[in-house]
Amino acid sequence: MSGCIAVLNAGSSSIKFALYDDGPGESVLFRGQIEQIGVEPRLRVSNASGERVAEQNWPNEGFDHAAATREIIGKARELLAGRPVTAVGHRVVHGGMQYAEPIRINAEVIASLDELVPLAPLHQPHNLAPIKAIAEHIPQMPQVACFDTAFHRNQAHLAQMFALPRKLTDSGVRRYGFHGLSYEYVASRLTEIAPDIAASRVIIAHLGNGASLCAVHEGRSVASTMGFTAVDGLMMGTRCGAVDPGVLIYLMDTHGMDARAIEKLVYRESGLLGVSGISSDMRTLRESSEPAAAEAVSLFVYRIIREIGSLAAALGGLDALVFTGGIGENDKKTRAEVVAGCRWLGLELDEASNAGGTGRISSASSRVPAWVVRTDEERMIARHAASLLGAH
Repeated sequence: MSGCIAVLNAGSSSIKFALYDDGPGESVLFRGQIEQIGVEPRLRVSNASGERVAEQNWPNEGFDHAAATREIIGKARELLAGRPVTAVGHRVVHGGMQYAEPIRINAEVIASLDELVPLAPLHQPHNLAPIKAIAEHIPQMPQVACFDTAFHRNQAHLAQMFALPRKLTDSGVRRYGFHGLSYEYVASRLTEIAPDIAASRVIIAHLGNGASLCAVHEGRSVASTMGFTAVDGLMMGTRCGAVDPGVLIYLMDTHGMDARAIEKLVYRESGLLGVSGISSDMRTLRESSEPAAAEAVSLFVYRIIREIGSLAAALGGLDALVFTGGIGENDKKTRAEVVAGCRWLGLELDEASNAGGTGRISSASSRVPAWVVRTDEERMIARHAASLLGAH
């Protein structure tokens, strides 16, 4: 009986997971998630055809990420009916300067990733919780960490620098970039579906509750909008994106805000939610008649258009624009508005193709093509885990 690779992608209030056949076809067997951890935990699992095969709810008391991991392990064993799990791959947001590629996890790796928590305080602890739970309960299980920062580690040194004293740069205060697993997967898909642009100058727009852009040339990251943390760059669901550092000093001096209050402000209270005062969900804002909702959407689109111009300069031109992520894949209005703002770069939309939401969405006469490519971070993690463990 062939085995399978489990993939865990832990967020602040959820753990998404997928089970893949560990053969060359990488076929998905099951997908699911436990969501609303800390509120009303509930499990939903679907098979490869998208049919619901399991669901369960738990009381919130005492149900944390470690408990969720144990429940996922139990459900996976039940669904696999004796088929062995050969490895578990994990998404880890921050790999720091040390990790530029996936790595097999051991106690030393866990300790070093714990040291990076200050660089991603709202992500890294949740990423590490399932790793620690599996190491404790199934210590013999091979685990692989795959990093959202790794795809960007080969950027030119200048692209990673801030204009700060060199001793700070040398200590690790630099632009890391994130969403790397998504960008890596989309770049790999382009080689299959659009080989004519895969090796050219491409900007990939990962637009969702977390949002960023990446300039890619010949499949490699050249520049990205996220920097030292995942709060930089574009406006997001609840994150502010790029902000004048002087604003933060002003808030400390004039409003008495400390580091934790500012952290809450820029990560959880800003972005679409903060500007609209209504919601962080693009769907809710699109349906709203409130002027503040429309303004939040307009600012979101404006920031994307502006940063596309910046990344096109970093690339020395633009040969393709690719949308991915929850908003990028599903919101035709956002795509249309972004493309309209990039006409100067040679983009023209095909409305019928854009309504379809997949493949090429630009017109035949568009000098620069626009595409929608669905991302699959979990599949990318499964590939890395299979490749790394197969080499040992």
